[in-house]
Amino acid sequence: MKTKNKIIACALTLAASFTFSGCSDFLDHSPDDRVTLENFFQSPEDLRTATAPLYNKVWFDFNDKFYFGLGEGRSNNMFAPYSDYVYPFTTLTETSLTGPLVSAWQSFYNVIAQSNNTINNIRDKSKNVTEEQKNEAMAEARFMRGTAYWYLASLWQDVIIIEDNTKLIANPIVNTNPRADVFEFAIRDLEFAAKHLPETSIASGRLNKYSAFGMLSRVYLSRAGLSDSPNSGQRDQTYLELARKAAEKVIKDSKFSLMTNYEDLYYVKNNNNSESMFALQWVPNGDYGVTNTQQAYFAASSAITGDDAAWGGYMFASYDIIRTYDPKDDIRLRATFMPRGQHYPELNAAAGGYTQDNTNQCYVKKGVVGTSKDNDGKSGRMNSALNTYMLRLAEVYLIYAEAILGDDASTSDAEALLYFNKVRERAKMPTLTSITWNDIFYERRIELAMEGQFWYDLVRRSYYKQQEVLNYMNNQDRAAQYTYDKETHTTTLENEDSRPVETATAARLKLPYPESEVVQNKLLKEPPVAYQFTEGKITDLFN
Repeated sequence: MKTKNKIIACALTLAASFTFSGCSDFLDHSPDDRVTLENFFQSPEDLRTATAPLYNKVWFDFNDKFYFGLGEGRSNNMFAPYSDYVYPFTTLTETSLTGPLVSAWQSFYNVIAQSNNTINNIRDKSKNVTEEQKNEAMAEARFMRGTAYWYLASLWQDVIIIEDNTKLIANPIVNTNPRADVFEFAIRDLEFAAKHLPETSIASGRLNKYSAFGMLSRVYLSRAGLSDSPNSGQRDQTYLELARKAAEKVIKDSKFSLMTNYEDLYYVKNNNNSESMFALQWVPNGDYGVTNTQQAYFAASSAITGDDAAWGGYMFASYDIIRTYDPKDDIRLRATFMPRGQHYPELNAAAGGYTQDNTNQCYVKKGVVGTSKDNDGKSGRMNSALNTYMLRLAEVYLIYAEAILGDDASTSDAEALLYFNKVRERAKMPTLTSITWNDIFYERRIELAMEGQFWYDLVRRSYYKQQEVLNYMNNQDRAAQYTYDKETHTTTLENEDSRPVETATAARLKLPYPESEVVQNKLLKEPPVAYQFTEGKITDLFN
């Protein structure tokens, strides 16, 4: 018997199960052992329990390697020459069999399938709860589904939109839907979330309506560049204005605020801080599948982790990003990467801290949090317990500035400058009196480095300035080893890896579908079919 493809497999698994595993202590609800679909969904607490797994377990295979392998490796923020989950992305040689690619596809459709189950069960089976409570819980699930579809559209372009898992199980051989429809579907989900999520989070780590407005600002900004003319240099002003409005809602109406110190963002003790708008919630010392494994891949020495899970000895900042850093940008550099001679008193604090003295290339720091003792026991082997940022306020500030700039060469708009410079001021960088797209591009790359976003910045730009992006990618020295001198801020190219780097082309801006999916559903290779939307758009979102 042939193995069912990943979309169908996850739909079958989630349709047949009613599982709440993976709830972290940010939500402490445990269902009765005799719970069934018919006697659950009877209270607001039941609804919160139903949405809890959407914050961790279904995202695990995305977070484990793909988050940074693709987001940082393919954009060339990261150089890991011996890693089969980073290097193929860096050299643009990934295939339909590349492990993290296949796992991420499965993870996104796990998010979608679990969200669908949650939405449909709440809609059809809830009792003793108000319509407002139902809509609020469904809004959490629709936020997750919309976010997953934004990732899918950004990475694979045309993909299958699913609202009901049972229909796909009945007929698994279906066409993809066009990228523009996938964007529209994601936007409608996120608009519903912005309308129905509560003003303030019901518990630490939970979404609120401003989380949705923030994610909408990102998706609107992406959608603005999408057209049939990828080198037009022009974006849709309607979507730019929507991005501005959505970001402004967050900035002017929400209680989110920037953390005072940049480095404080990356300590376990500061999970769910004032700047965190959406973060994956990992379980301290939990079972595999609900934990954050990234420290094990990044940490260069067991002296950092206190155990044998420290495999980052050949994971470095890329030559391209290190030479991009402004010499004055020391705060963000030391929080993101480890230059030679840099001391970190918070890592293995009991032994006096950790000093990076092993290489003239820069190890990864962001995501590395130290031993269990450094984190009050809230970490262990392959478990840093650090939340994974999916969206934070600094990005929304930069989206706001870019939406105001639009397609102009520069802007001195007071609002754009105010929030753009707030990001720079925290990093002790000089403020600017006029900004260009390149200024914003630099801020996004450096501020969000190792947070999985830079590849999507390149993709977004390629929607309307494709050749510029391809030229940029082909001049990044993607296999370079270097020497970095922290004292003089000098980066010197040493040599190039002998393995080939493929040329960036328009075709390589899209990932290949996993081979197992294509084998089971040959319609993936056929032209997409327009999606039939079943509900109207929200028209009063900004009123």
